[in-house]
Amino acid sequence: MPIPADVTGDEIDKDVRQELMSLPKTLAEDVARNLVMVAKLIDEDPEQAYAYSRIALRLASRVAAVREAAGFAAYATQKYAEALAEFRAARRMTGSVELWPVMADCERGLGRPERAMAMAGEPEVQKLDKAGQVEMRLVAAGARRDMGQLDAAIVTLQSPELASNSIQPWTARLRYAYADALLEAGREDEAREWFAKALEADKDGSTDASDRLAEMDGVEFVDAAMEDEDTDADDDAEELDAEDGDQR
Repeated sequence: MPIPADVTGDEIDKDVRQELMSLPKTLAEDVARNLVMVAKLIDEDPEQAYAYSRIALRLASRVAAVREAAGFAAYATQKYAEALAEFRAARRMTGSVELWPVMADCERGLGRPERAMAMAGEPEVQKLDKAGQVEMRLVAAGARRDMGQLDAAIVTLQSPELASNSIQPWTARLRYAYADALLEAGREDEAREWFAKALEADKDGSTDASDRLAEMDGVEFVDAAMEDEDTDADDDAEELDAEDGDQR
């Protein structure tokens, strides 16, 4: 697949670059450039990112970082069985528990929330850093909701991290998940409060808390471009009607 000339492969994380040093130089460069494309495209065009990840995987399947990238690309395209297999491979290679929450979420994606819940109770969770533990809590709450245990999902999200006024990278998503669960439980006033708190913490737009708040308040957004097109169409129709009248 084509890779822009300005993508050199040097853009990758230094730890990944270190892993690629086990490969011949030219091969390492090719793999690095494909991994850069995965990172660039995974949010805006996950299917393309997945295609680049398959190339990297074909070139260097014994590199943990490549297996991890392939896993995230498959995850982004909802290929959960494939993603889980890649994450497991990466974990075997590194021994790290870092991927434990996303592995559990793959189980949810495969329609096995009970397995995700079981993973939430495994010793690996205690080895995660704070961000990983919060992520595991989000996955566990999602699994509870999958199983129809809404009240349990709400309780799962109630944690010191949720109550804290400190803004951390996970704060917006945690507050948003709590608000969403409250709303599904019919606790609208509380949900609105927590959507507002999520928006307050959401500095990079990782949630649609503002849209959810507007929806709850009955605010409708009008696409200005579409409105202009509709106006132009109405004007054209009026002109045609006038022309028809003149001809008659």
